[in-house]
Amino acid sequence: MGRVTERRRVIRIRDGAVSSRPDTLVAEEPLEIRLNGKPLAITMRTPGDDFALAAGFLVSEGVLARADELATIVYCAGATADGANTYNVVDVRLAEGVAVPDLTLERNFYTTSSCGLCGKASLDAVRTTARWALDTAPDPALRIDPETLAALPDRLRSAQQVFDRTGGLHAAALFTADGELLDAREDVGRHNAVDKIVGRALQDGRLPLSSCVLMVSGRASFELAQKAVMAGIPVLAAVSAPSSLAVDLATETGLTLVGFLRGRSMNVYAGAHRLALDEAGAAG
Repeated sequence: MGRVTERRRVIRIRDGAVSSRPDTLVAEEPLEIRLNGKPLAITMRTPGDDFALAAGFLVSEGVLARADELATIVYCAGATADGANTYNVVDVRLAEGVAVPDLTLERNFYTTSSCGLCGKASLDAVRTTARWALDTAPDPALRIDPETLAALPDRLRSAQQVFDRTGGLHAAALFTADGELLDAREDVGRHNAVDKIVGRALQDGRLPLSSCVLMVSGRASFELAQKAVMAGIPVLAAVSAPSSLAVDLATETGLTLVGFLRGRSMNVYAGAHRLALDEAGAAG
């Protein structure tokens, strides 16, 4: 698996017995994303799918929405003082005529946890930047059965090949409303895993992902809800809890947000109109 995993020797203690053995760890390295040659952002990620990661990041920030808005993505040669290529720096070139954000602004990008924006400002930023509005009609185009949702965590888990070796990766997967797996990505950062999925969809010209369900292996943070909305994904499901701001964003944008999806149990925090629920049970 190349740079995705690394080996380190560990001291193992089991029931008082001590031994030394090699262990497989998930690799974590920085990726610098440059936009038209200028430094834009640095994220810690698991190497692999770097071009998709960069493209997906720019989708979530409102810079890209269509494949024809992207000219090229390349690794930067000579990224170090000795001229070597670390494969940890990528440069994204926008197509001619695509607006380049003002990189001189101290806080141009609002997704990082240290952005300092208040909840309302974050919600407004997503609402005004999103290219596609989610379907909020009482009878939406996409409708999913709770039994189908209940099967998604196991299907996601079965696609986590590197997790099986390391136990140290988050995962995200894209499903159809019938539960068919379309794509799955792993990364040390849950947000990176989603960016890799969205970026690949952008490169393939498949945005908006208006007929898809996004399943994530951890909690549903505001950042993940934002990425779903920016990619036009109507349903976000997570095995753990959502944050309050993620629920607020889902409520404002019409995103269906499901948390604590474990076995046949789940909590629907917003967008219940997309779930095929028993009306009496839903009302109660």
